[in-house]
Amino acid sequence: MQKISFVIPCYRSENTIASVIDEIHETVTSDGRYDYEVILINDCSPDGVFNKITEIARQNPRVTGIDLSRNFGQHSAIMAGFSRVTGDIVVGLDDDGQTPANEMFKLIDTLGDEFDLVFAEYKNKMHSGFRNFGSKVNDKMAQVLIGKPKKLKIMSYFACKRYVVDEILRYENPYPYISGLLLRATNKVTNVEVHHRERLEGTSGYTIKKLLLLWINGFTAFSVKPLRVATVIGFITAAIGFLYGIYVIINKVFIHPLSPVGYSSTMAVMLFLGGMVMLILGMVGEYVGRIYLSINRSPQYVIRRTVGGEKKDEK
Repeated sequence: MQKISFVIPCYRSENTIASVIDEIHETVTSDGRYDYEVILINDCSPDGVFNKITEIARQNPRVTGIDLSRNFGQHSAIMAGFSRVTGDIVVGLDDDGQTPANEMFKLIDTLGDEFDLVFAEYKNKMHSGFRNFGSKVNDKMAQVLIGKPKKLKIMSYFACKRYVVDEILRYENPYPYISGLLLRATNKVTNVEVHHRERLEGTSGYTIKKLLLLWINGFTAFSVKPLRVATVIGFITAAIGFLYGIYVIINKVFIHPLSPVGYSSTMAVMLFLGGMVMLILGMVGEYVGRIYLSINRSPQYVIRRTVGGEKKDEK
């Protein structure tokens, strides 16, 4: 019998994660075709979610709990979960009940010779306006930087074959970007429409700061296009400056020889050029910083302890 591995990063979900596990158990057992395991990763949540995970793992031997030593972020938490999966199919979903576990077989049954990776697609998303805006920006960024097909929707609810996860685990650098890693592993990918629910409790953990960090990570993780954009901006700025210089000379010599040199325009040009230089240096610095962290082998995550499930060697 094949096995499904569910990977769920947990943050502020002390009161919701149990219902998610119950729904997974009921859906898989009623179908009868698969065994399953659930990997729950506590991303240093400030509530008592790991105590809840420990309780669930004691009651259900198919559940493994991972407690990270600090908050590494959702994508690193998913990588920690990927390192523990033993199933033939891997499913990623959320801990807040918005991703309908009872519709998992819409995704799983679509996997086959034609598709190795299936993302959920929501007709009516129940996220806040701020979160939806962030998703749209992330979607556009993925199109431009990592070559995501225009019509493909990337969501946190997905199902993939085991070899895709094995390929992702070869990436050992800090700041993993799961969407990019998934699309780098295979191009046999599609969407399946499922229902999107209201959150069972609380609000999204994504703040403006976290979304900005996610976008920066996406910009720099798998593409040098931002550096190429910086080169183009530098060329265009230099060309504008050269043409403006010619204009100033012609204006001074042939049109208005007695006109004073403009202090305001000079300051405006200096501030513009200075701002562009700082922007480009900052972009280059981001890449250099990531190279430095990779050379120093900064960890994607650090596991403090595990509960339940099969015991494996720590990463």
